Amino acid sequence: MPHIIAEYSANLEDTLDVAALVADLHQAAIDSNVAELVGIRSRAARREHFRVADGNPANGFMHITARLRRGRPEAVRKALGAALLAAADKRLENVYPKHPIGLTIEVQEIDPDMTFRRNTLRERAGMPPVGAA
Repeated sequence: MPHIIAEYSANLEDTLDVAALVADLHQAAIDSNVAELVGIRSRAARREHFRVADGNPANGFMHITARLRRGRPEAVRKALGAALLAAADKRLENVYPKHPIGLTIEVQEIDPDMTFRRNTLRERAGMPPVGAA
């Protein structure tokens, strides 16, 4: 994996192409070589109820979380965070003039003992299951 999750304030949708944002973040994760393609999942979640800074209705936010399986070197995690920031910042270029935005990226490690999964994407891609000889 990683899971790339972009939460954003609903007021940004008047100028933000959310589908393109998800595509850009997904490509940044692919380009970072942080995981196999079949393990990358990207999505966005609109937040209807929010308050940013002084409460001005033009204020917006975007918080992007990258959740990765534990064990990647710090340099790899930092490079992914920087790549996601660059992708989001570029996608927001047309949004910034209308909305002051708080943009944050957070890279988190997932506890493998508390992760339960089944992934048939590897099968569809003709890849052996993880751990298969």
